Amino acid sequence: MLRLILALALLACPLTTAVAATPCREALALGLDVSGSVDDDEYRLQLEGLARALDNAQVREALAALPGAPVRMMVYEWSGPGDQRVLAPWAELSSEAAIAAFQARLRGTARSPMEPTTAIGPALTFGARALAQQEGCWRQVLDVSGDGKHNVGPVPRGIDMGAVTVNGLVIARPDNIAELSAYYRAHVLRGAEAFVETAYGFRDFEEAMVRKLLKELAILPLAQAGDSSARGTLPQRGERLR
Repeated sequence: MLRLILALALLACPLTTAVAATPCREALALGLDVSGSVDDDEYRLQLEGLARALDNAQVREALAALPGAPVRMMVYEWSGPGDQRVLAPWAELSSEAAIAAFQARLRGTARSPMEPTTAIGPALTFGARALAQQEGCWRQVLDVSGDGKHNVGPVPRGIDMGAVTVNGLVIARPDNIAELSAYYRAHVLRGAEAFVETAYGFRDFEEAMVRKLLKELAILPLAQAGDSSARGTLPQRGERLR
């Protein structure tokens, strides 16, 4: 069903000459919060959670749905205003070998010292610059994960993101997840299709990332036309993931 939905969406999205020359379905940058509130165990849970999310059967199906227009992905970490580091550079996740190499980069990463502050604004700027390098992509999406509010440097709402869609993955305790989700909606998210996914602590990160990737990898035109079949295949909170 997902392959059919994506194929129909492709027909609804005529390509320009430039895009046809270098097809890319989506450029997806993922920014991981490694500020002082994230301990070493939580740091590993993020990297391993993302790597394991890429093994999920539905995520693999979504990545492979349009072989002629692959998804490009990169991962970076962020904390203070001057602290952003690429963990896995841009790669086309168009084969099992490419995905395995991407996962290996994540799993082989050692933590580096960074400022303990939470600078979401500069993290957005870094992600926007990385996405600007990816030409010929139908969509540009920035996925910002975090467990706290911005507290230093240029404020998130003041960052010009252009046409980039910014989604959020909020990691929080049950007693403050509503407040932090509302903060992300008000200050971080960009674009009409932007959304917040929630993880109840870092041990829920993998399942939250799977839900998030499935939404981000879906092609939008049919959904915008009122077709809900693609959304109906997404696992909901509390549903066991394969």
